[in-house]
Amino acid sequence: MDYLILTGALVMIIVAATLLTDGSVALAKRLHIPEFIVGLTVMAVGTSMPELTVSMLAALGGHGDMAIGNIVGSNIFNVFAILGICAIFVPIMFTKKNVRRDIPMCIAATVALLVVTLTGGTISRLEGVLLLAGYVAMIWWTIRADKKEQQLNPQAAEEEGSIPTMPLWRIPVWIVLGLAGLIYGGDLFVTSATNIAKALGVSEAVIAITLLAGGTSLPELAASLVSIFKGSASLALGNVLGSNIANILLILGACSTVTPLTMGGVTMFDIYVAVAAAAFIMLTAFVIGRDKLTRVEGILFVACYAAYIYHLL
Repeated sequence: MDYLILTGALVMIIVAATLLTDGSVALAKRLHIPEFIVGLTVMAVGTSMPELTVSMLAALGGHGDMAIGNIVGSNIFNVFAILGICAIFVPIMFTKKNVRRDIPMCIAATVALLVVTLTGGTISRLEGVLLLAGYVAMIWWTIRADKKEQQLNPQAAEEEGSIPTMPLWRIPVWIVLGLAGLIYGGDLFVTSATNIAKALGVSEAVIAITLLAGGTSLPELAASLVSIFKGSASLALGNVLGSNIANILLILGACSTVTPLTMGGVTMFDIYVAVAAAAFIMLTAFVIGRDKLTRVEGILFVACYAAYIYHLL
């Protein structure tokens, strides 16, 4: 039965991701908002809801290490697996805005994770509040900077949002259905996959960083793949970067505000891999791929994730 539920959950996630992507792109055009900003906010937070649900339940149940492991594993999966797989299909171009603002913000959030875990291996309530404040400040600053850019170049903003792709009434319906399907499908996947893993004798630490992280990141993977196949690679990049930022500042911040979290079975090596993953994006944009993530680099990203999982096992 768990295998059947697992298959059904995957189908639900793919369908929901399609609805969410269509609604988000249409919303961006209707409101004259760049697709990247929609990916950074609506899609990023929406597709991160499975991580929030799993991590919060784990934290409330006294399994702080599982909550932290889920976030760390998800961020590693987002960069190495999702961006890597997407780049294999379609090379991902980095804009000047990505290089100067968005990727550095992702690195800053990851460094914040490193700082709070270095201080004794426990994330306190005060550190959780600071993480939440950082997320609110980041969203406010991003939207404010984008509005200023649109004011300086109103013609470009008008061209970007001038062609609606679906009736106005359908946009919120598609987004709500997409988010609901992603959350419910992700929850079904995690529950069934965890049951299967426990039956096979896999430890909780490995489940959190691998199975739970990969399962709760399936919405990001599905939404990003659908985005690139629809010709919106910038939406996929915004979704991944936004999800990583939300995972650390919003989700980990919220969980540790409710109850302090201890690392337990999560090691500093796992944290360092998460930091390295964020740094690799910047390295690719500046040095290796020169403003794009190529297919070869995508293969290398996926290989890095495979090596990391092999190390854990």
